Amino acid sequence: MKSFNIYIIGVGGQGIGLLSQALLRGIDHAGIPALAVDTHGLAQRGGIVVSQIRCGDRVHSPLIMSHSADLVLGMEVHEVARGASLALKKGGTLVFPDVSWQPLPVRLGRSPEITAEEVIQACTVLGAVSIKLELGTLPDARMQNMALLGSVSKNALIPGVSKQHYEAALDDLLSGDLLKKNRAVFDGFAA
Repeated sequence: MKSFNIYIIGVGGQGIGLLSQALLRGIDHAGIPALAVDTHGLAQRGGIVVSQIRCGDRVHSPLIMSHSADLVLGMEVHEVARGASLALKKGGTLVFPDVSWQPLPVRLGRSPEITAEEVIQACTVLGAVSIKLELGTLPDARMQNMALLGSVSKNALIPGVSKQHYEAALDDLLSGDLLKKNRAVFDGFAA
């Protein structure tokens, strides 16, 4: 498999670590070599969190060059806009829920709020595909990471990785009631 780059962005408290690990383990269960790196910044204070995963036969570093991500997953509309402008390549795919955790400059009135429509328009300009998730009612807001994972599975966005690989990854990472609840959200978006 040629290299495939995944860039995940959001803010602390949104479950990016679990999403990144589930993707990485799913890729591993598919037998595809992969490297990953996380940048947590001020994650405990709602700061930016970025995870990068590169997979394929000729991957020697987990770092993704600017505008080289095949897939950008965003957990929050302002951060997904940042991820698209920094990482998304022409013809890539962007997946995000229409969720806003207003950054401090927006709350203080120093920057405008970014809308999902603006993110979709930016993707159109790039010739990229945008998938906006309608979350509806989740049992827990922290489970939007499972909605993104389910959408990645449903749309077969990572070549060679199937729903069964992601299920095995979740079985590795979670157990008991936590596994059951997260699998229910994943299954709902993967269907």
